[in-house]
Amino acid sequence: MLRVPCGVRHAIVTLLRACRHELKAAAILAGGLHALLALGAYGAESRSTVDSIAERVVPCTSCHGKEGRATSEGYFPRIAGKPAGYLYNQLLNFRDGRRQYALMTYLVDHLTDSYLREIAEYFAALNLPYPQAQPASGSRALRAAGEVLVKRGDAARSIPACVECHGRNLMGTLPSVPGLLGLSRDYLHGQLGHWQTGTRRAHPPDCMAKIAAKLTPEDITALAVWIAGQPVPQGASAAQPLQPAPMDCGGLSR
Repeated sequence: MLRVPCGVRHAIVTLLRACRHELKAAAILAGGLHALLALGAYGAESRSTVDSIAERVVPCTSCHGKEGRATSEGYFPRIAGKPAGYLYNQLLNFRDGRRQYALMTYLVDHLTDSYLREIAEYFAALNLPYPQAQPASGSRALRAAGEVLVKRGDAARSIPACVECHGRNLMGTLPSVPGLLGLSRDYLHGQLGHWQTGTRRAHPPDCMAKIAAKLTPEDITALAVWIAGQPVPQGASAAQPLQPAPMDCGGLSR
């Protein structure tokens, strides 16, 4: 019989309470409880109940899709193939309160740095096909404005081009900058909004928060629409580390 550590039992109770008020989807609740049990059991040295890291992270697919691939629709992001440093930083950010999403916080709240790094390295190593890009949306002028911001930025407002950090092909840069292609409009729009409101943060200096603060609602929509509509180039992968980084970003050194 699986013995559930006290901290994990507390997280399960908290998750149930949160679900009653915030999360209505039974599938997400089931996945969260499964994850707490599997991840918590491993952290409590009950490793004989779980055979591999691949089995332990199966609950992550309840939201992030099979093998962490997600889809080009919906709100949950792809995590398969993202740079390990980026995934590790985000797991730390959820655990330590720099990002706010109740289910993620409850899943990682009691996990160690080394275990979070193991999870990040597992998903980073998955080299899997990407879904088709979302159909083009918005006006031609809106998409054009998004393309300009992505490729050239706006020097008058001190907004750097997205490609300066996220790579010329927008597939990220090693070890800690994520790719942007394959993410949905809703997710991209939502995350830029979270940077603006401070519900998503990074280690200081928080360069993304500084950039997002300069974006208008129209900018955010244009960026989300254009990026979500771009196909992933065949065989594309994260670029080599930034030399030097165009901005001083706290997340790049962790």
